[in-house]
Formats: sequence, structure tokens, C-alpha cells
Amino acid sequence: MSAVWRASRAAVKRRRVQTFVIGLVVLCSTTTVLLALGLLAAASDPFDKAYAAQRGAHVVASFDTAKVTEAQLAQTARRPGVEAAAGPFGQAVVDVPRGWLGKPAGSLLVVGRADPAGPVDHIEILQGRWATAPGEIVVNWGFDGSPFPELLGTKLPVPGAPPLTVVGFAAGMSKSAGAWVSPEQLSALHPTSAQMLYRFADSSTDAQLSAGLAEATAELPEGSLSSTQTYLTLKRAFSALADAYLPFMSLFGVLGLLVSALIVGNVVSGAVVSGYRHIGVLKALGFTPHQVVAVYLTMMSVPAVLGSVLGTLLGNALAGPVLRVSFSGIETGRASVGTLGSWVSVVCLVGMPALVLLAALVPALRAHRLPAAQAISAGGAPRTGRGLRVQRVLGFTELPRPVSLGLGQPFARPGRTLLTMAAIVLGVTTVTLSTGLTSTMLAYGNAGRGDGGPGIQVHADAPGGRPLPLLGDAQIEERLRSLPGAKHVRARGLAQVGLVGQTQPAFANFYRGNDSSYAYEIVKGRLPGAAGEIAAGPSFLSQRGLKIGDRVTLELNGRQVPTTVVGQLVEGNPRALDATWETLEQLAPGSRAIEYYVRLSPGSDANAYATAVEAADPGLSASVGGGGNAATVTVVTFSTVFTVLLTLVASLGVFNTVLLNTRERRRDLGMLKSIGMTPRQVVVMTVTSVAGLGLVGGLLGIPLGIVAHRLVVDHVGVVAFPESMKDVWHAPQLAAMLLAGVAIAVLGALVPARSAARMTIASVLHTE
Repeated sequence: MSAVWRASRAAVKRRRVQTFVIGLVVLCSTTTVLLALGLLAAASDPFDKAYAAQRGAHVVASFDTAKVTEAQLAQTARRPGVEAAAGPFGQAVVDVPRGWLGKPAGSLLVVGRADPAGPVDHIEILQGRWATAPGEIVVNWGFDGSPFPELLGTKLPVPGAPPLTVVGFAAGMSKSAGAWVSPEQLSALHPTSAQMLYRFADSSTDAQLSAGLAEATAELPEGSLSSTQTYLTLKRAFSALADAYLPFMSLFGVLGLLVSALIVGNVVSGAVVSGYRHIGVLKALGFTPHQVVAVYLTMMSVPAVLGSVLGTLLGNALAGPVLRVSFSGIETGRASVGTLGSWVSVVCLVGMPALVLLAALVPALRAHRLPAAQAISAGGAPRTGRGLRVQRVLGFTELPRPVSLGLGQPFARPGRTLLTMAAIVLGVTTVTLSTGLTSTMLAYGNAGRGDGGPGIQVHADAPGGRPLPLLGDAQIEERLRSLPGAKHVRARGLAQVGLVGQTQPAFANFYRGNDSSYAYEIVKGRLPGAAGEIAAGPSFLSQRGLKIGDRVTLELNGRQVPTTVVGQLVEGNPRALDATWETLEQLAPGSRAIEYYVRLSPGSDANAYATAVEAADPGLSASVGGGGNAATVTVVTFSTVFTVLLTLVASLGVFNTVLLNTRERRRDLGMLKSIGMTPRQVVVMTVTSVAGLGLVGGLLGIPLGIVAHRLVVDHVGVVAFPESMKDVWHAPQLAAMLLAGVAIAVLGALVPARSAARMTIASVLHTE
């Protein structure tokens, strides 16, 4: 074994450039794959671990206490298939005033529970203590980070009863309530429903959960079950944004793996072919065929291991920012998503070198079969065959001689040529995919800015400790319209509403001032235009089981309004919907807007308008719009980084091919120079030998990239791109993509071509 190691170490030193290429390729690919695997794991593992640690409920079920008794509900805990259950807990709805604990006005689901522990849904106390006496309440903290201790003691007014004092903040993965009080306190809130928390033995799918709940409630009176919520819905909401980034990151990871395998196979194949004499010498010295194979595999494992280690370190360093972006704005509860699981690093550390060795095994077996005498004689023999015949045919054309010689070179090594062209195809596919994604995301980010007028966002909800506006709601809107430059004003109200028949509340945006300029927000259907009409993003609709045309009843302050889904937004918060101001008037008459969107006329001074707004009322604050869309910046940044990495990897593959070709053809180059070929002609011939491959690779890679782009944009769960944002391919772009293959080939060939041009005739003939 020591002889194999010494021979492998000598081969690594002799092939420093190729060793560096392999190491860099594996580093780039490992980083890409690790980020994709990390995002895939973060989309489920942290949620599952936190949910299991808190014994989260598989199903949260609400029942009408007018139709079922507590004893009947308690009996459901002993039904077949129920693994564990907690309850019944009484529940009531309390109206929350605007601004209480930073929450919008709306309804708060309060549950009476004596203990935060129990067989199902352990509640974790974050600040303060549990509510044990009348007049106390513990609030479910639904924001990122820890609650502020100074918020303890905040009063919640309750109509017809003493106010409730916040004595603690808590968090539960089940999201079974907005707040908790003692059972005695809940009686004073006049509950009309009760809650049961179930864990089932079979809980992997929605169908299993539905079947388990049906079995558990089979003996209850008909119509007593009023609403349900499954943990799978919460899990989909948890990973909604991460799932949106996952398709294109996974695709880049797969492309990286394919390019790496191709280049490794190409390097080892070239090393075997160019090292025939070396193989013969090893066998003549007593190396067995298996030891010869081991030499080549060990030679590849050294840079593979080093590249995978460095790539894993780099990927872990980038994972934190990537995961924070992927889960920004999502309620993660007690799930930690800032770090990768150790198994992701282990997979990359073990899997990438294994992939390299597997890719190297096939060409290395060629050395296994080669007899020593044949290998030694082949090492110095001139090579003829189809490459020479093609060059003779091209010689009869009117092409310059360096060009015809270069075009014929790929036919001398068809296997190596195919591997090189495959790497170029994947490189062009990556560039095409990245270009398409960038165009789509820029169209998405610039939607609604076609008139060229700047946007202004005016806050009227006293942010940053500002006083409340002095002007009334109608007066503010009138003043905004009257200021110089204003073209359109749109008011937005916000409330947390309940959806009858569903456990989780929703944030409802109520707009006043919709017109055709906001049509870009809709991908299907239309914008809400009358009372009782709503629209929502794809995540909200899918998680709530809704589609255009479905009806759902909104509930706020004891009032209910039946609504119809009339449109699907291009994107939207998984917990939010859009409705009209007329709907808000039916739910909460006299409500005020919390902010206004002002579109200015083209050429207007946005900063001057913002200054005029704040001068009009000290309670208003204005910010100039036009900042980059976060999703657009994220996707464009990620795709650009991955494209640069994979394009570099593909160019390194070409570099290796040209380097091998020039080393094998040193005698030919010396002869050509001896009969008058200039260094410039050598460069032209060498670059031409791969430029044709680049052109063909471009022709094949463009359609693959277009297909990959369509697959990605059609499977982004949080955004439903309209066709206008998907149709981004035009003749100039396609021409540029075609040149991308040539650029990758030329970029990889330029350095070894210049090196070949600088070789002297004497140095070439001296080696023969």
C-alpha cells in the first residue's frame, strides 16, 4: 500500500494544475449542494423537532358547546386511534383594540387552561408566569425573538368586565390559542365553544388525520364539530418561503453534481490516456492491475477530500444568512432554523469524495485492462484515425489552415470531446436558467411601476413613538390627494379577523381606492371591488383549502360578513387576505386606515412630497418607495452566485481538456512550428478546437435552460407568476445565450492555448 501511496503522491505533484481543478470543482459543487440540502432539511426538520418536543397537537378541534357536553368531548380521548388528548378547554373570542401589544385591531381567541403542561401541546413560558387567578392573561407571542419584559402588566379592556392584566408571554407550536386564562376567568367571558387537542397514531397525511378525527368524533352529535386545524397546515405555513427557494437551489445543486462528475471523469480519462507510458512502467515494476487503479483513485481522492472539506466549511458559513433570508417574516415558533443539522455536513463530506471516486472508477478501469507492453509502446506512438481523416477533409475547404486543424481536433478523442461538450451544455443551461430567473424576478419586482412615477408610503399608525394624526381619516386622504404631484392615493386598513369554520385567524388588508393601476397584483380572477369580495395569495388559498369562487365568512367584533374569493394574488402572506373598505365598514364601522400608498406623477419630487406630508400632520410619517423587493434581490443574488460558480467549473473542464490535448500533441505542435506556424496561429487553432464545441453546447443548453426556468417558476409556492413574467425569452437574449457556450469554451481554452503558443521547437523535440 505504501508503494501505491508514493506513486499517487508523485502523480499529484506531477499534475498540480489538474489537482487544483478537481479541488476547486469539488469545492464549488459541495458548497452548492450543501446549501440546497440545508434548505431542504430546514423546511421540515426544525419544525418536526420542536413540534415533537412540545407534544404538539396533530389536530386542534373546536366544538359548539350548545350541541355537545364536556363529558362527551372527554370521551373522545379514549376512542381508537387517539394516541393522546387534552381538553376540553373552554374558549371565547375577545376584541383587541388597535395597537394593543403592537397588534392590529381584531379578535383574540382566548382559551381557559389551568396548566401549560399536559399530554398534548406543552406551552413554553417565555416571560412572566402562567395565569392562575381571575383578571390574568397569558399572551401567545407570535413574533420573532423574545417579548419585552416591560410589556408585562399591560391591560386588555374587556367590555362588561374588569380588564385583564398580562402576566406572561408563552409560545406553543400548535398555535391552539391567541391567549390563555384560568378556567374560572374564562367563565366570565361567556364561552360558547370548547377545544380538544388530539395526537393520533397515524398522522403522516391529511387523509390519515381526517380519518382519525372522524373516528374520534363518530359518537358526537351531528354538527357539533365547528372547526379544525391540522399540524400539517402549520408545517406548510412554516416552510412556505423556504419551499419557494428550494426548487431553483436544488436545481443548481443537481447541475453542480453533474458538472463535477463529468469533469472528474474527463480528468481521469485524460490522465489514463496521456499516461499510457507511465501505466506501462508501473506494471513493469510489479504493480498489479488493482494497484494501478488504486493509484488513479487515490490521485483523485486527495483534491476531492480537500475540496469537500473546504466546500463544507464555506457552505456552513453561508448557511446562516441563507436560512435567515429563507425564513424571514415566517412565524417559526420555538423551531431553530439558524444552523444546519450535522447530517448535512456529513453527507457532503462523505458523499462528494465518493461521487468523485465513482466518476473516476470507469476510466481508471481502462488502466486495469491495459497490458504493460502495449501501454509502453502506445505512450510514444503517433496517433492516427478519424481525427486525421476529418482534418484532411477540412483541409480541402477554404477555411484558414489553423481553423481547419482546430475543428478537426475534437474528432481525435470523441469520448473526451463528449464529456467536455456535456460540461459546456450544463454551463449554458445554468446561464440560461439564471438569466430567465433574473428577468422574471425583475419583472415581478418592477410590477406596477410602468407609469414611471415614484411611490410614497405614508404611515398613520404612530410608528416610532409619533403622536396619533390630528386629522381624521377622510381629511388625511383628501390632504394627500391635494399635495403637488399626487396622482393616486390608496388607503389600507388592517384587522385580524376570524374565518368561521377555521381555527387560525387571518390578517385582513382592507383597501380603499383600488383602480386599474393595481391590476398587476392579480394573476387569476380580479381584484375585490365590492363588499363581500376577497383575494389572497397562492399560499393562503392552498393552506386554507380555498379557490376562486369559494365562500368564507369573516368574523370581527361579533359581526360576520359572508365573502367570496374573486381573485388570486401574484403573491401574498400565507396568513393574509385582501378585501374592500366596504367589507371593513360592515365588520368594524368607523375604522381608520393605518397607511396610505401614494403614486406620484412622472417627474415629481418624491422627497419634497414626503416632507410636505409630514409638515401637514405631525402624526404622519412618509417614506419614499422604490427599494428593491426582498425576494427579487434574494433570488437574483443566489442565482448569480451559483451561475458564476458553475460557469467557472464548466470553464475549468474545458481548461483541463485543452491542457491534455496540448500535452498529447506536443510533437505535432513542434512540427507545425518548424514548418512556419506562428504563435498567433497556434492560439487560433487551439481555441477553435473547443469554440465549435461551445457553439454546439449553446444550441443544446438553451432549450434545457428554458425548460428548467419554466419548471422553477411554475413550482414557487408563495408566488404565482403570470405568463407575462414567465415569457422572458427574446431574440437578443437567445443570441447572447448562444454566445455563452462559446464564451465558456474560449475562457477555458485561452490560458493553455497561450502556453502552447509559447513552447519552443527545441523544447518540444528535446522531450522526444
